[in-house]
Order: sequence, then structure tokens, then C-alpha cells
Amino acid sequence: MAKAGGNKSIAYLAALSFFMFSSAVSASPSVRGAGDSRISAEKIQSRLNEALASVMRGGEDAGAKHLETIEAHIWQTYQALPKNDLGRLPPKGVRYLVHNYFAREHGWVIKGLEPLGHQNANVSAVHDLSVLQDKAPALVESLLEARRADHGLSLSDMVAMVAALERLILDESLTILEAAYRLNLFTPEEPLSELDLHSVLQSYLLLFKQGEKADLVNDPRHRQRKNLIANRGGQTWKQMVDFESDAVKNYDYANTHKSNPFEQASYSFKDASSIVERMAHCYGKWQNQECHEMKDALMSMDPDGTGRVPLPMFYSQSQTDVYHFSESTDYLKQVGAYDGSAAGGPRVRIANYMLGPSNCIASSTYYSICCISECESLLNQLEAKVQAPTASPSRLVYLVREMSSSTVDSHRELPDVLVDKLQSIADHHGGDVPLHGRLFSQWMHHAFPNECPFPQIAEDVAALDPRTWKESKAAASQEERAKIAAQAVDDVLSQNESDVASLADNVAAGLLWSDDDQEVGKASVPELQWTEEEVLHAHDGSSLKLGTQKGGLFGSLMRWAFQGALLFSLLRVLFNWQDSLCGGSSKKKAKCEDYELPF
Repeated sequence: MAKAGGNKSIAYLAALSFFMFSSAVSASPSVRGAGDSRISAEKIQSRLNEALASVMRGGEDAGAKHLETIEAHIWQTYQALPKNDLGRLPPKGVRYLVHNYFAREHGWVIKGLEPLGHQNANVSAVHDLSVLQDKAPALVESLLEARRADHGLSLSDMVAMVAALERLILDESLTILEAAYRLNLFTPEEPLSELDLHSVLQSYLLLFKQGEKADLVNDPRHRQRKNLIANRGGQTWKQMVDFESDAVKNYDYANTHKSNPFEQASYSFKDASSIVERMAHCYGKWQNQECHEMKDALMSMDPDGTGRVPLPMFYSQSQTDVYHFSESTDYLKQVGAYDGSAAGGPRVRIANYMLGPSNCIASSTYYSICCISECESLLNQLEAKVQAPTASPSRLVYLVREMSSSTVDSHRELPDVLVDKLQSIADHHGGDVPLHGRLFSQWMHHAFPNECPFPQIAEDVAALDPRTWKESKAAASQEERAKIAAQAVDDVLSQNESDVASLADNVAAGLLWSDDDQEVGKASVPELQWTEEEVLHAHDGSSLKLGTQKGGLFGSLMRWAFQGALLFSLLRVLFNWQDSLCGGSSKKKAKCEDYELPF
């Protein structure tokens, strides 16, 4: 009986093979590549085999398991996204899902897939990513061909696409690891003791956190800086050492059956690479603990539980406070964290601030690591229940009532004003609510104010890119912060004097509320901050259409005939790839004979 993991991995890779092959090959024996050059079908097969091998890096079983993990993480979002006429994801849906997966699972914001600021114009696509342009130009060509043909991607396509993109990004970690070896005067060819491995991994984390500023060449300067940080100690260094130590312990435990208990442990570059890849996978969620602590600090300054901190309090931390917030009002406005509409003065939206680029702690060539959005996980829960691009307002009200977050309990009653707003969104769209639109994001902000950001339409999407705010450009001067805090004190004193005078006048006139009036006042709900602009983040024009494919019966027959011919070519590639996997020992060949191709 064939292993399910093995069959599934071949199915995913077959999907990526067919997608790349069928979208890149033209009617002639060769296809167009970069510039005016012509690439033979044999060359495509060679590149395809390399792509398959890279996706399966880490071993047959490990690759299959990872592909299944990716599918488990994306299928809910895939089912809920709008499809084209072929039942596949169009380019905007592909972009949305790829960004959603990496941001939610790793805290990665991939350069080229930064948040769009709820704009429709100038939407980048996956094929625009610099990591693909630099490392996989053939895949870029495939994506462009698929876009021109309005082909779209299936779930298997998306699983393979995410795995390949993840593989390309993680390759950068291995480049940093090689530099960490050199900076500690080791070569990748020599085995390391456990003590030396810890030293190399600590260097890796320092370089990784420095991002593009890291010096990968000057080894004396690096060792001097590392020793200075280690001798100074501090919570940050301790946490980093604990993180890499835990990674080594986990690797040792997972490979106990391979080690010799009578020999001193040593680690090859392959061992170190496996540890580093796991660290790169887990780093975003590990550092997100600090994001949670920062959120708690901000919520302690929120006087009325609306997810907003008065601007003066934002700037007024004491010397003993752990966090000191210094972002300028210009930065807060551009990233959507500044709320100037609130009575009593401007406030800072907690969720918007947390997801802002100033909280991205590491930036590499191809991605930044930022705070993980809790709102994405909440939306993912809804996607799992709805499994469609839209839902009725009554169903959404029921589902959200049963949901909980880190600050909101389940089984709650939603205010009438929120229920009415959800119905107004449905009316706007003819009866149902699109899950991936700006209006529903706005509704989710009011339902989960500490987790979901207010969807402000950005004037310039570049403001949401961490690279825009390098070199402390986001920080306000100490004088500016002190002036805002001092002005707030004067405003409070003036407001208190006005309130006392008003209260005295009311007492004299006998105009104080009765007990019943007071209860009515407590039960009243303030008017929601709400704008009616709608932006559908994952809808292409074609994804809104219903009906048959373009081209009629003749066009369909031609497409099926063409795809059938490509399928035979693909089978040859897969058989060649399977033979390469099954080459070697007779034991491995026997294992591979159990695999079944997914056709």
C-alpha cells in the first residue's frame, strides 16, 4: 500500500510541474525565456527537475510532511477566496493568499507583497517579487503566461507555489550561516563541537537581526561586538541564547536514533543548516511574544477599552516603564494608527500601531519580520466556517458571537449598531457580505478593536514598507513629545474646570439626571467611526463573473487537446524524477515501487 504522504507530495509537485510546464510551453518546440533567447523543452525539464528537488529538500518524508502542513494552513483561505471561471485563484487572490500565509505563520512581510493600504490601484503580483525575479526567472515567466491566459492556480498549485517560495527565501538563511562560520574562523567543511555550534548560531542570530546592515566580512569586528553584547548581558541576549539553545536541543532529541552515545557530539554544516532552517521558521512566532507584551502595555493606557490610547499618554511613559513609544504623529498618520476624530483629542489605534513597520525587528534582502496579526487568525476562523467568499449577515453575527480573542470572550452579544452596520454592508453588495473587503475589515475592527486594525485608505502605500522608515525616520523628537504631553495636561485641567462649572450650573437649575436617565446614558453606544469606501482585496474582474469559459466549444476542445499533449510530457518528467528518487539501494527502490502517480 502506498504512503499517503508520498502520494500527496508527488501530487503537489505534479501540480507545480504542470502549472510551470503548461503555462511556459508554447505551441512550438521551444518557449520564450528572458529577452529574445529560446529555451528548449529539454532545458525546461532540467530546470523542472531542479525545482522539484529543491522543494523536496530535507528528504522524501520531510518534504511530503511539510507540503501537507502548508495545505493544512492555506486550504481554508483558498476555499473562501473568489475564483475565476475555471474555479481557480486569479492573480489578486494568489497575492492575497501568499501574503496571508507568510504573515500569519511566520510574521514575514515579503518585499513586493507589503500591505496595500486598502487601495485598488497599482497592485503588485506574485511574479513581481524580487526573490523570484532574482532566483527563479523561469517561474516568473510561468506566472506571467498563466496570468495572460487567465489560467489561475488550483489548491495544489498554491501549496507547491508557497513551498517553492519558502524554499527560495530560506536559502538566504544558509548564506548568513556560511558567513557566521567564516566570522568564527570555521569552514563549512569542518565538523563543530557543541560549544562551537552555539557560537556560530549566536553569530547567525546577530547577523539575521541586523538584516541588510550586517557586515558579513569583518570577522574581528564581529567577534568584538558579539563579546561586548554577551558580556553586557541583558534580557535580549539571554532570550536569544535560550532560543538557539532550545533549537539545538530539539534537533538533538529528534535525531537521537542517529547519534552515538559513546562519542562526543559533533555537527556538520548539514546539521547546522537544519537547525537554522527551523530557527528561521520559528523566529517570527518566537519574537511575537514581545509584541504581545507591547500590546498589553498599550492596553493599560486605554481608558475606555476602545483599542485607542490618548496621544499624550502614548508619549508619557516614565523612566521605569519597559516600553517608550516615540513614533512621530506624521508616521502614525501615514500608517493609519492616528485617530484625530476622537472626542478629547487625538488617539493612537493599538492594532494599527502594532502592525506598523516600526515594529518590524529584522529585515533581510527579501522579507521583514513583523508582529503577527491576530486579526488574520480571526478571519481564518471565519473562512473555515464559511468556505465561500461571502456570507449572510445573520450567519456572520452568529459566528462572531461565538469567537474569542486574547481580549474578547466568546458567547457575547454584539451591539445593535454593529449588527446594523453588517446588514448595511450586505445591502451594499446585494445581500451578502464579502469576507475580503475593506468594509468587513472595518466591521471586524469594531468587533475586535485590540486585534483588528482600522482599514484606513493609505495616501501612499510606501509608508507601510519597513524600508521607508529606516534610520529612525519614524521617531519624533523629545521636544515634540514633551510638548504634546504638556499640552494634554493643560487641556485636562481646562476641561475639569469646565466640567465643575457645568455641574454647578446644573445643580443650581435642578437639571441632574434621574436614576433611570443615568441607566439610559450608560447603555448608549457612541457612534462608530465609519466610512463607506469599499475595496475588494482578492477580487479580480474575472472572479466576479459567472458563466462558461470564453471561446466556446471549439476553444475548450483545443485547450483540452493542448493540455493532454502537455500531460504526456509531464508524465515523462515525473517518471524521470521518480527514477532519480528511487535510484540507489534496492531497499529504496522497493519503497518507491509503492508510490502511485496521481492520474
